[in-house]
Amino acid sequence: MSCGDHHDTDCSEVLDRVYSFLDGELDEDKCGDIRQHLDECDPCLREYGLDKVVKQLVAKHCGCDPVPDDLRAKIRLRIEQVRTELVE
Repeated sequence: MSCGDHHDTDCSEVLDRVYSFLDGELDEDKCGDIRQHLDECDPCLREYGLDKVVKQLVAKHCGCDPVPDDLRAKIRLRIEQVRTELVE
């Protein structure tokens, strides 16, 4: 996905790393790059918001229970469907 505007960090890279960003798994430089991109790019910010909400809902309803693989797959499939809709 690309919003069509130039960014130092490409939209597709941001969306590919959003889970790592949310989980705090990226180094400070990469986090800064993603934060800057999200501040500048509304389409990615909308996608980031969706990912964050899904992650919070799963954490809230599943607590410390492991997430079933089929649920994880369904959530990822739905996120990809929404990404496609945003591009169109």
